Amino acid sequence: MRKYFITGLLVLVPLAITAWVLNIIISTLDQSLLIVPEAWQPHTLFGRDIPGVGAVLTIAIVFLTGLLTNNLVGGYIVRLGERLLKRVPVVSSLYGSVKQVSDTLFSSSGNAFRTPVLIPYPHADSYTIAFLTGVPGGDVKNHLVGDYVSVYVPTTPNPTSGFFLMMERSKVVELDMTVDAALKYIVSMGVVAPDEATTK
Repeated sequence: MRKYFITGLLVLVPLAITAWVLNIIISTLDQSLLIVPEAWQPHTLFGRDIPGVGAVLTIAIVFLTGLLTNNLVGGYIVRLGERLLKRVPVVSSLYGSVKQVSDTLFSSSGNAFRTPVLIPYPHADSYTIAFLTGVPGGDVKNHLVGDYVSVYVPTTPNPTSGFFLMMERSKVVELDMTVDAALKYIVSMGVVAPDEATTK
C-alpha cells in the first residue's frame, strides 16, 4: 500500500507543481489584456475569459518590439524614449539600473551566468555551486588585494534569491557542466546529480 502511494506521489507531484507554475505564469501574462479595449476582450466577445490569450498577446508584443527595435526607425524611437526617461529624476536611476542588469543577463555576448563554479561557502570546509558573473569594478577593486571574481550563489530550492560574493580567483573552480545541469542540481537539493564529466 505504501509503495503504491509513494509511486503515485512521484508521478503526481511533479505534474501538480508544473501545472501550478504554468498557471502563475499564464495568469501573470494574461494581465496584458488590460491594455486591450473592453469591446475586444475575450469575456466580451465570447462571454467568458479564455486563459492564455493574454500570454499570446504578451509574446506577440515582445516579438514585435524586438522586430521594430532592430530596424532604423524603431531603434531611433527606443533611443529617444530612453533619453526622455533619463531626464526624469527617480525614473532615470531605476530604469538605468534595471536596463544595465537586463542587458548583462540577456545579452548573447555577455558571460553572466554562463559558467557554473564550485566555491567554498559558507566556510572553508563546505562547498556549493555558484555562477560566475564578472569581476569587481569601481572603487571596490581598489580595496581588494589580488585577483578577484564576482559570483552569484543561488539558494535552494529557489534559485531566484541568493548571495553576491567577491572571491579570490584561486578559490573558484570552473565546473565542466551546463548552466541547466547546475540549476537542476541546485533546485533538486542535490537529488538530480549531473552526469559525470571527464576529470581534468
